[in-house]
Amino acid sequence: MNLWKDIPCGEKPPRILNMVVEVISGSRDKYEYNVDWEAFVLDRIILSSVVFPVEYGFVPQTWYDDHDPLDIMALSYEPLEVGCIVKVRTIGALIVEDENGIDPKILSVLVDDARFDGYNDISDVHPHKLREIQEFFETYKRLEPHKWVKFKEWKSAKEARNSKLCD
Repeated sequence: MNLWKDIPCGEKPPRILNMVVEVISGSRDKYEYNVDWEAFVLDRIILSSVVFPVEYGFVPQTWYDDHDPLDIMALSYEPLEVGCIVKVRTIGALIVEDENGIDPKILSVLVDDARFDGYNDISDVHPHKLREIQEFFETYKRLEPHKWVKFKEWKSAKEARNSKLCD
């Protein structure tokens, strides 16, 4: 089964999406799903001392300007598993720019975790958690030659959902 081609974008996109987990929170190992091989490949081990503060992956059947599926993050109380598919609710987006251009990352919460029932917008997330996420993405490439990331802005749930997500 091809996790990018065969899994739908979501139940009610752009509000409720499917997420394929590529990286678990607390990890420095960055895996990427290879659509042709239908397998997860270790892309790199983060060279700096930071770890992913969220679950990280992609939305199936999407494609963004950076020639990759749309990036998505999910808040979770425990690390999930690389390769698992979870139903998530869009609550905002982090917009960064890197050496390849603008790179949006949807922020979401797990639909099937009642502890996130009250999370409907980025304003429902503790400001410190948002700073942690922003700090991670601003610094995780810093020790890699010719790579960089610059924070642009956070977007609300409404703004994130107005983005073109699933075709």
